[in-house]
Amino acid sequence: MKTFHKSILMIAAAAVVALAGSAMAENGAPAEMAKPLALRSVMDKLGRDMQAVTGAISKEDWALVATLSPKIASHAGPPLPEKLRILAWLGGDSVKFRGFDGQAHEAATAMGEAAKRSDGQAVIAAFAKVQQSCLGCHQSFRQPFVEHFYGRR
Repeated sequence: MKTFHKSILMIAAAAVVALAGSAMAENGAPAEMAKPLALRSVMDKLGRDMQAVTGAISKEDWALVATLSPKIASHAGPPLPEKLRILAWLGGDSVKFRGFDGQAHEAATAMGEAAKRSDGQAVIAAFAKVQQSCLGCHQSFRQPFVEHFYGRR
């Protein structure tokens, strides 16, 4: 009898999962929701690098800031098919999105140059500009991006 109940429970659970998946697909949520986009790992890496820069600045470790800055400035992007999906979703806002990325690139490059000169004030000013471009992008795009590609708020 226990095996019968387990079988019924498994069938019921599978039905719930299937129905939830089809309801999400009908509501515009992508079918590949379970698999995070590659952009997530790019953002995670950037986050770790930015945290490392924060620690390096607090220790005045300009060599580490100089090493990390180009990684931030020229960070990886998602694979081309994913990039095309994101750009298609962005539509006309892709110019704004790319603008934030360009600002982050320029500020991170300036941060690295300042670190090579051991100019702490300039490092901090450039770091603030990197953070401002990240924040601007996140405030403009993160919530609608998550809703569109992951179907959640």
